[in-house]
Amino acid sequence: MKEFLKRPSVWGTILSIAVIAITAFAYFYPDAQQGRTLLQHDIQQGAAIGQEITQYQQLTGEKSFWTNSIFSGMPAFQISPSYPSSSLFRWINAVYGLGLPAPSHLLAMMMIGMFILLMSMKFKWHLSLIGAIAWGFSSYFVIIIGAGHIWKFVTLAYVPPTIAGLVLIYNGRRWLGAGTAALFMMMQIASNHVQMTYYFSWVMAGFVIAYGIEAFRARRMRRWAVSTAVAAAAMALAIGANLPNLYNTYEYSRHTMRGQHSELTPVAETSDPSDRTDGLDRSYITSYSYETGETFSLLIPNINGGASARPLKGGMSPLTVADTDRGRELMRADRTGQMQLLPLFSQYFGGPEGTNGPVYVGAIILALAILGAAIVRGPLKWALVILTLLSVCLALGRNMMWLTDLFIDYIPLYSKFRAVESILVIAEFTLPLLAMLGLRQFLTADNPWQTYRKPLLWSFGSCTALCAVAILWPALFGTTVMGDGDAIMIARYINAGALPAEFDINHYPEVVNAAESIRTSMVASDALRSILFIGVALIALVGAATGKCSRPVALAVIAVAVTADLYTADKRYLSSDAFTSAKATTDAFIPSAADKIILTDTDPHFRVLNAPEFYSAAPAYFHKSIGGYHAAKLTRYQDMIERHLAYMARPEVGQMLKIRADSAMNATFAAESPENHRRIMADLNVLDMLNTKYVITDPAQPPIINRNALGNAWLISSIAYVDTPDDEMLALDSISPATTAVADRAFRPILDDAVTAPAPGDGIRLTDYAPNRLTYKARTAEGAIAVFSEIYFPWGWTATIDGEETSIARVDYLLRALRLPPGEHEVVMTFDPRSVHVTDAAAKASVAAIYLILILGIAFTVTSRKPQS
Repeated sequence: MKEFLKRPSVWGTILSIAVIAITAFAYFYPDAQQGRTLLQHDIQQGAAIGQEITQYQQLTGEKSFWTNSIFSGMPAFQISPSYPSSSLFRWINAVYGLGLPAPSHLLAMMMIGMFILLMSMKFKWHLSLIGAIAWGFSSYFVIIIGAGHIWKFVTLAYVPPTIAGLVLIYNGRRWLGAGTAALFMMMQIASNHVQMTYYFSWVMAGFVIAYGIEAFRARRMRRWAVSTAVAAAAMALAIGANLPNLYNTYEYSRHTMRGQHSELTPVAETSDPSDRTDGLDRSYITSYSYETGETFSLLIPNINGGASARPLKGGMSPLTVADTDRGRELMRADRTGQMQLLPLFSQYFGGPEGTNGPVYVGAIILALAILGAAIVRGPLKWALVILTLLSVCLALGRNMMWLTDLFIDYIPLYSKFRAVESILVIAEFTLPLLAMLGLRQFLTADNPWQTYRKPLLWSFGSCTALCAVAILWPALFGTTVMGDGDAIMIARYINAGALPAEFDINHYPEVVNAAESIRTSMVASDALRSILFIGVALIALVGAATGKCSRPVALAVIAVAVTADLYTADKRYLSSDAFTSAKATTDAFIPSAADKIILTDTDPHFRVLNAPEFYSAAPAYFHKSIGGYHAAKLTRYQDMIERHLAYMARPEVGQMLKIRADSAMNATFAAESPENHRRIMADLNVLDMLNTKYVITDPAQPPIINRNALGNAWLISSIAYVDTPDDEMLALDSISPATTAVADRAFRPILDDAVTAPAPGDGIRLTDYAPNRLTYKARTAEGAIAVFSEIYFPWGWTATIDGEETSIARVDYLLRALRLPPGEHEVVMTFDPRSVHVTDAAAKASVAAIYLILILGIAFTVTSRKPQS
């Protein structure tokens, strides 16, 4: 132990961890330490969606894999997924975050991972520390903390140590490498952001191929094959440890928008066959694409104006040119009134979707990465360069459609993910790694100035030249006013009534010129900023190379400059202004006047339509909502939204309910507008069959009671069988769901043709409710078909009648139905997929194997270092 503690690398590692902890702690000081918090939109949405199953688990200790809180009911496999086996490794997150308060622990996790990777690649601790800071403070990571994309962040934090395991395996330390790779891949998958894991599987493949080329050249292919087999086994164990989530999510995804297209014939005027893929539509995949000039944000953060909004006191605040010093000055000195229109122009002038901030890796890091690409030798360098260029090009999405189409059509799973600009996380990883490889190569050369003078000056000079171009001709990067983003913002103001419908910004040339001038100055100012940081690093490197200063001093200067560069840039996008009191977090869900009235209803199970917030998850915090927000909603429910429910998610729905309730008004409407009457009555019927008991059109007013809601279950008098999904959906326009059901012919063997009208006294009612277990009492004189206002899902749900299992059918496009025998019976529906239990047992075994391999790897490493006697 004494010999171990005498090693410089040990004390360097301890010092590095301390520096990482301090920098992560300092970034959010004093807010995180004072108990202030970030009120993140995505976290709020997740809390609302998961409220029902969270309360159920707190009450019973049981995890429900079904929730009725959004979209009238859906599996909860992608709503805070957790399984019994998850408890075996949940502790790792806390340890990995160094015990720091949130969200400081997230930055620590990100930096620790890169530090582990660089140390595994035999970097000295000081270079590993610089690389860790460069990776951890890359702007995108700080931005997604502010946006609340926490599990995306955590997934990315586990990427570098996973790759560290691969490095150890191919460098001959197979047990330790296998344990490390399996452990961190297990945590990466458990963090449940498949898109990020998918992207970095390309990076891992790049490492494997690079090591394969090295092995081929050295005639060690057998050794490489064995190492590859070990790596594959480690990945298999990591997958096994997450099998409950992976398997059940995969099976679930086959019935969602992510994995299944609608079976309905598209509406003609909105259909574009060329837009469709075997996953998401092309337009949806590329909806968030980097603009061509925006790529240079890697070097100059404000190359396209920075951000269109930023977190502020628990919300998102738009960032306009009026928020700049120049903008405020112009508005104060305004005499014509035109400058008061400056808030119409966002600081960001890239794509029409807007952004919370750019992907900025640091001017110094980019210059060093170019140096690394020029002077480092070997297949790994080329793998990193190719991956960098590929990620930059694919991030362009719709702006490089030939390449995007190629990947959508021919690369497996690529079409399953949207927001292609997020693939730049690969460049955010490869560029710091290339930078550290270049820095090590440069500083360890015998005569770096003699050997690498030209590459050094070329790499730093090219970055400086690009910055100079941005200063002299900033319009080259797209500062033109009235791009798509500007037009969209002005249209929003017009729609909100803040501007007259006839408003035309071209009638105000002074403000247009002022906005363009402010944007131009933002680009030029940031370009000059990057030049200054590049100059500091270049002076340090030239000084070290020529002997004018020591190499440790040069490294210290570069470390401070890299930290200062990224730290100050990041503060633009996530600063103390984003934090709010802890009380504000608890107040995020305050029931409205309408909510309070509904909450007094003791009925355990009914649904609510909140028209103003139909596409938000917030109503799910208090109610079982027929709307919601989730990226993986069931395809059939999305069909129902598009064909019926979307028309009800408007304030006019209240008036429609009143018309239907008044026979005279209803008759007049039917006579004056028969087609509109037919369509609206069909839409209202859908609300009825989903047991929509309350409708909110104004949260400040009492809700409207829908007295036609059909309840939890009812008995029908007739059933119609159809051949296609189109016929099934079309039938909903004409049937009365209270008495008639429509079903696909595939369910005829379950439901049969013989349907007897309910006799007096026949009925079915809910007697006990839990999200994953519904109990009913039924009485029928001659047997009947019961329809349930519950969403049909093809697996996981079982139904019993007096304890005897029976088959569940689908009717009315998305509801459940059962055939009931004569007499009084207890009907129980339970969602307890057998696959959850089977896969969880396999996961526990995999976790145990990972821990065992890691312990053996550490033991073998320690014993192999002992001196021979």
